[in-house]
Formats: sequence, C-alpha cells, structure tokens
Amino acid sequence: MNRKEKILVIGACGQIGSELTAALRLKFGTHCVLASDIWPDTGVPRHMFPYLQLNVMDKEALSELMAEGDFTQIYHLAAMLSASGEKNPQPAWNLNMTSLLNVLELSVIHKVSKVFWPSSIAVFGPKAQKTACPQYEITEPTTIYGISKAAGELWCKYYFEKYGLDVRSLRYPGLISAGLPGGGTTDYAVDIFHYAVKGDAYTCFLKGDTKLPMMYMSDAIRATIELMDAPGDRLSVRTAYNLGALSFTPEEIYDTIIKFVPAFHIEYKPDFRQQIADSWPQSIDDKVANRDWGWRPEFDLENMVTDMLNRIRILTRDYSSEVSVSAAGSGYPADVS
Repeated sequence: MNRKEKILVIGACGQIGSELTAALRLKFGTHCVLASDIWPDTGVPRHMFPYLQLNVMDKEALSELMAEGDFTQIYHLAAMLSASGEKNPQPAWNLNMTSLLNVLELSVIHKVSKVFWPSSIAVFGPKAQKTACPQYEITEPTTIYGISKAAGELWCKYYFEKYGLDVRSLRYPGLISAGLPGGGTTDYAVDIFHYAVKGDAYTCFLKGDTKLPMMYMSDAIRATIELMDAPGDRLSVRTAYNLGALSFTPEEIYDTIIKFVPAFHIEYKPDFRQQIADSWPQSIDDKVANRDWGWRPEFDLENMVTDMLNRIRILTRDYSSEVSVSAAGSGYPADVS
C-alpha cells in the first residue's frame, strides 16, 4: 500500500522555497506540505503556514522531526549562494555540505522515498564549454558555492548507488522571480525589475555584455515538480541535470524592460561578482533532461519581462496598502535558498 505523500520543504522562505512550497501545496494539499526555515514563525508570512522553525544543521532536531513526520519527500533548499559564499567561504561550506549530509543520512534512516536538492551552473568553471555547455562537462568551479555544489552532486549519486536513496537534482541557472534575491551573482536580473517599477535608476554590478543562463521561476518550479514526478527508471543522471531556458545580458534585459518603462535608466559598475560570472557558461545544453523526462521551458525573454513587471507592480501595491492599513509588519525573512 502506497504511503500518503507528506512533504517537508527545508529553506522554504527563500527565493525558490516560497514558490515551490506554494506549488507543492496546490498539487498535494496545504496540510500535506510542511514549510520549514531557520526564521521564527513570528516573522513568517501567514501564507507560509503550516510552518516550523528548523535549523537543518541541528541533526538531532531534524531527525526527531523526520521520525514524527513520516515524510515521503524532502526538498532541501537551504544554502549560502555564490556572492555571499565568497565573503564567508568557511560558513558557506559548512552550511552547504553539512546540511546536505544531514538530510541524506537521515533520509536513509527514516525511509524517505524521494529527496530533491538543487545544484547550480556554478559547478562549471573557466575550463567548461561556454556555449551550449553539455551535461557531462568539466566541473572545476572557482567559488566555494560551486565547489560545494559539485561535491554535493557526487554525494547525491553516492547515496543513490550505495543506499538506494532516490535523490534528484537540477543545475539551476540564474533564477528570476518577483521575490527579493538572496546573494547570488545573477541577482541583478531580479533587482533590475524592482528598480524599474520604483522609477529609480539601477546600477548593475556586471558588465552590460555579460551573458549568463537564466530561467523564470515559473519554469524552474515546473521543472522541479516534473523531475520529481518522472519514473525513476527513466532517469540516467544521478548527479544533477543541466537545465536550460534563457540566456541574455544585462543590456538585453534592459532593452526589453524599457519597451514597457521607457524612462528607466541603467549604468554599469562591475564588482567582484564579474569574475564569478566570467567563469560560468553563457548557455546550457539540456538535451539529456529533454530526453529523459521531457523538459522544455515555456517563457521567452519578453514574456518573462512582461510577467515580472506585472507581478512586482501588484506586490508593491499590495504591500503599500497593507502598510497603510496596519502601519506595521515584519516583512519577508531574508532569502536563504
């Protein structure tokens, strides 16, 4: 007899986690999906409940939760991202690696059916093919974030092969959503929309001609759920699948935004994140994902820009209305995914 799906999302308040949690609840039911993060519940928006404060680094607490929850699926999203990780390499390594190993080991012990863990294009370094970077390419990353993701992919494969744990992963490109970003090198592609809607000039921390792989969050969430729904015997990759959608430069996204916000202005002042971006591919070959589980993106650049501007305008209007009525509110916790 099949177990009823019970899902735990770790790092649920982050950029990916907040939208993935909502999508999973739509699919499985609100009370079948428990959101968790390091933040106390007093600072978490109401729509995130049911919610539990959890430090994934606390292995004993995580084990107790998994024993009581009888979870069938775990989505482990907590991590320190690329730009933040370069400022704090040792804490980044500790968080990214220890948390993953906690989840993998305890998932075996507590007989979790499936685990999802996000990897990243950050696994690729300067020696990787720049255009249409293939699935099986050299992974010699130059950031602590990329190093932790490359090592994590191998741990996922190890637990699948040695213990039969059904771990699945995607190499996300830069992700674009209306929520505030959390310390990544591709964050400019989120920040730029907030500045455009506010009517403020934007200073980009990358050069205007820096092309990087990107993806709208709606496509990323759909890809995640489609991968987790795919029959296990169809999956040939047990490290992480390449995932492709868009590739553009800051200049190209700016040129698209000003079609809708003509007065918007941008300037370029590259910082340390430029070196990180230069080490990554400019586009991704995801033929293996397409072959194994039918992956195809839906959003192109103009559709994504239109939808983002509309979403941020709605969020800005709703937030302003809420503040004017209540004159208070804790807002969203910082992004930890």
